[in-house]
Amino acid sequence: MKRSEYIHKGKFTFEAGGIIEGLHVVYHTSDRDRTVGDGRKVVWICHALTANSDPSDWWPEFVGRGKPIDTDWYFVVCVNMPGSAYGSSGPSSVCHEIGRPYYFDFPKITVRDIVNANILVRKHLGIGRIDLMIGGSIGGFQALEWCIMEPDVISRAVLIACNARVTPWLTAFNESQRMALEADPTFRECRSLKGGEAGLKCARSIALISYRTYEGYGLTQSEQDTDTLWAGRAASYQRYQGKKLADRFDAYSYYYLANSVDSHNIGRGRGGVRAALSGIKASCTVVGIDSDRLFPVDEQKFIAGNIPGAEYHEITSAFGHDGFLLEYGQLEEIVGPLLKEIDGTEHNIENK
Repeated sequence: MKRSEYIHKGKFTFEAGGIIEGLHVVYHTSDRDRTVGDGRKVVWICHALTANSDPSDWWPEFVGRGKPIDTDWYFVVCVNMPGSAYGSSGPSSVCHEIGRPYYFDFPKITVRDIVNANILVRKHLGIGRIDLMIGGSIGGFQALEWCIMEPDVISRAVLIACNARVTPWLTAFNESQRMALEADPTFRECRSLKGGEAGLKCARSIALISYRTYEGYGLTQSEQDTDTLWAGRAASYQRYQGKKLADRFDAYSYYYLANSVDSHNIGRGRGGVRAALSGIKASCTVVGIDSDRLFPVDEQKFIAGNIPGAEYHEITSAFGHDGFLLEYGQLEEIVGPLLKEIDGTEHNIENK
C-alpha cells in the first residue's frame, strides 16, 4: 500500500480542549490512485491501538494483493490515529514553536477526535461514500463512532471485538499500564522519546495478558522440559513482547492512546448508548470472539441487539481478544459475503 500524509490547513480543535495548527495525518491507500469514474468500491480500515496505517503490515493474511480485502480490487484506506508513533501528530511529534516533542503539552485525544481526523482524510481524498468500514478493538470504537457521526456516509460496517462504552474492567487494565509508565522515573523527565522505555515494556506485558487467555498461553508457552526447575518460557515471551513494542513505539504515544480508550462512550451527548445505537443507518455486522476476556461477547450482542437490522457473528479462538488478528479464516467467512455484496458480482481477481 502507498503511504501519504495529509496536513490540515487550519486549526484542529480537540473534544477535551486544546487546538493544534497544521495537524499531520499519515494514511495508506491502495497503490493505484482512485480517479473519477473509478469503479472500485471503498473499503476503510480503522486500526487498533499500536498498529500503523498499513494493514497489509499487521493484517497480512487478510489485506493485500490477492487477499480477502484485495488492495487491487478495492480502494482500501487506513488512517494512522493522531497520538500514534507512526507519523501523525501526537505527543512524540515535534512542536515547531518550541523545537522539541510536545510530550504532555499535546492535547488529550478522544475517540471522536480520531474519527474527525479520519473524516479530514476522507474529504481530502474526495470520497463521499464508504462502501465497507471495518475495525477491531479501538478500531471498532472508531467505526462505531463514525457510523453515528456521519450516518449517510457509511453503507456497511463490520464491528469486531469492541463495545459501546468503555467498561471499568477495561479502564482498570488501561490505568495499570499508565501506572507502569509513570513508575519509570525517566517518563516524566521528557528528555527524549526513549523516556519511559522500561515502563512501556511492562505496560505491554500487562496489556498482552488482557489480550490473550489461560488456554492460549498453555498452548504456546508451556515448558517443554518435564524436569525444568524454573518456569521461564512465558516469562521470556513477556519480556520479548515488551521489547518488541519498545523498539517500534514510544511511551508518550502509548500513554495518550491508552487514555483515548477511556474516552469511549457513544452515548455521550446523544441521550445514552441505546439511543445512539438506534440511530445508526449503516448495515452492521457485529463480530465477537468467544474467549475474549477484554470484550466479552455479551458486549457485542448488546451492540447488535440495539442497531436496527444488525447481525451478530461469533469467532471461536483459544487466543482471546487477539483472535480478530489471528483467526483470519473465520473472519473471511464472515466478511467475504459482505465484500461480494458491495461488488455486486462474484469477486474473482482473474477476471479484472
